[in-house]
This record gives sequence, C-alpha cells and structure tokens, in this order.
Amino acid sequence: MRSEYVIPGLPCRDLDDVLPFYEALGFDVTYRQVRPNPYAAVRRGGIELHFFGVPEFNPEDSMGSVVVIVPDTGALYAAFAAGLRAEYGKVPISGIPRITRPRKKQGTSAGFSVVDPGGNWLRVTATPDEDAQDPTDGGRLGRVVAAAARQADSHGDVDAGVRVLRTGLARHADAPMVEQVPALVYLAELLVRTGDATGARESLALVRAVDLTEAERDLLATDLSTAADLLASELPD
Repeated sequence: MRSEYVIPGLPCRDLDDVLPFYEALGFDVTYRQVRPNPYAAVRRGGIELHFFGVPEFNPEDSMGSVVVIVPDTGALYAAFAAGLRAEYGKVPISGIPRITRPRKKQGTSAGFSVVDPGGNWLRVTATPDEDAQDPTDGGRLGRVVAAAARQADSHGDVDAGVRVLRTGLARHADAPMVEQVPALVYLAELLVRTGDATGARESLALVRAVDLTEAERDLLATDLSTAADLLASELPD
C-alpha cells in the first residue's frame, strides 16, 4: 500500500462551471466551500481532483494538466461518453469542454484527453499492459493517424493534425479502405473542431461511399459509429 499520494489542485472561473461536468463523468463531489475562497473536491474511484475558483480566470488560458493512468482507457472513455451524452445530449468534441476518442499516438501511450470547463486537461493514458500493442498496427495510414493524434490530441494543435491526415491520405491513396476509413473519420472529427463543417461532411461522404464487406464493417465498427455520431450531433442537416 502506498504511503504517499498527490491530489492536484486545478483552477476554474466558477465551481458551478466544473462540478456538473465532473458529475456527468461519474465523479462524486466530496467537498465544497464558498468562503473564505471557492474550493471543491471530486472523486471517482482512485481519481481525486480539487478545484479552486478564480472569477477572472480564462479557461482558454489554462495550463492545468493531469495524467490519469488506468488499466483500460476504452472502458473509462465509454463510461465518460455515456455520462456526457446523458447530461448534454452529445459527446462534446470541440471547444471547451471536450473529449477525444482513445487512440494510439506516435511516441506516446494509448489514451484520450478530457478538457474540462476550466480548460484543464485530463490526459488519460494506458498502463503498460494495454500499451504493449504496436500503435502502428493500422498499416501506413495507421501510422499517419497516430502522428496526427500526437499533434491534435496530445499537443492540442488541431490544424497540424489536419495537415498530417490530408498529406497522408493523398500520399497513400492506394491504401486499403480499412486503413482509409479511420483516417477519414478522424479528419472529419478534427475539421468539426476547427469549425469546417463543409470539409467534415465531404470527408464523411467519402466514408459513406465506401463499399465494405460485413467483416470490414465489424472491424471498423467504432469508426463507423463515430461517423454516425458526427453526422447526428455535430453536422445535422
């Protein structure tokens, strides 16, 4: 049993901005005070976070960042996404707050990121057992997606991620469709984040035009589900 542990304290403009968000993620509010200064604590399993309110704070300027190591990033993402969908009607993928899908990233561990309403990053990463899988298993375009995810999801440079994907798709236009579809769906997701709805629709139109076998659809089930969610929640007619 560990005798020491660390609880990060993160800034926010108002506790009422962040606490409902974390409750949607499945956290319990374990403490809250208004005076002499706004302060609150939340906990979900072994994840505990504290927040302090700064009325003049701008979430876009936040540099708050916490690494959360879990045995199954996919399971935690699914739980977070379900809670966000129930609370907000969709899983936010752009702006503040937002959440990214779990992905292998070039040179980094598997995982996903949550940006809370205070602009703080929760960088959810895999334990070594989950991360043992090669992040380039998806072939040529799998490596491209991993490189784009490092830029867009890890570094927060969405424009760089878009450039990596567009360059990779053009360079590997002869790649199998099971490689192209994840890249096209991720490109659409990033274009939504940049506000380019037209470009996102064009990318998803290419996905819908692909003739896939049942086996390929099973393999790409997550990506096809993401494409459908984007169309329904982010790009309605």
